[in-house]
Amino acid sequence: MVEKNHGDKIFINTTGVGFLREGIDLGYHAVSAGDKIIINGTVGDHGLTIMTKRQNLGLEMNTESDCAALNGIIGDLMERFNGIKLMRDATRGGLATTLKEIADFTNMDFFLQEEAVPLREEVKSVASMLGLDPLYLANEGKFISIVAASQAAELVEEMRKNPLGKDAEIIGEVKEGKGRVCLQTFFGGTKYLNYMAGAPLPRIC
Repeated sequence: MVEKNHGDKIFINTTGVGFLREGIDLGYHAVSAGDKIIINGTVGDHGLTIMTKRQNLGLEMNTESDCAALNGIIGDLMERFNGIKLMRDATRGGLATTLKEIADFTNMDFFLQEEAVPLREEVKSVASMLGLDPLYLANEGKFISIVAASQAAELVEEMRKNPLGKDAEIIGEVKEGKGRVCLQTFFGGTKYLNYMAGAPLPRIC
């Protein structure tokens, strides 16, 4: 909902209409212990780019929004790999909130390796300066895949052949648990990731 006199005068609504391919059964029910968690590229680029431009922070950054149509790369992966269990875009609330939602619905624990999450150094440094966690910044061209361990490495290799997946990485693993998202940090500790608290910055939707 947009408050009166707070819109930008142009509103665009979109509707996606499609079909479910025969033999494909993605969903929370398919996720199991041992599956690998994959992201198709660097996180936080979109949210930080929009924020610095809107707020005129005067920061010289070379980042740009990662807005992209993902149907092509996803369609190619679905054609080749039958070990894909679930796919989700990491938009509002960023990577952390999206994974927490999936963990809650599956009642599984997700263990992420902080050093494996692809992050531009510029995004990391500016976010740190502004007191923001890149894992909670919005993305518009990034999606999470949960994949059978036996196909994960090959799927990442295939992703990297596409410009929209050139920075793809395996960032974690699914384990039996209670719906927690655990980030194993650079320093060897464990940090629990929860839902984003408060309104997302910048407010995009």
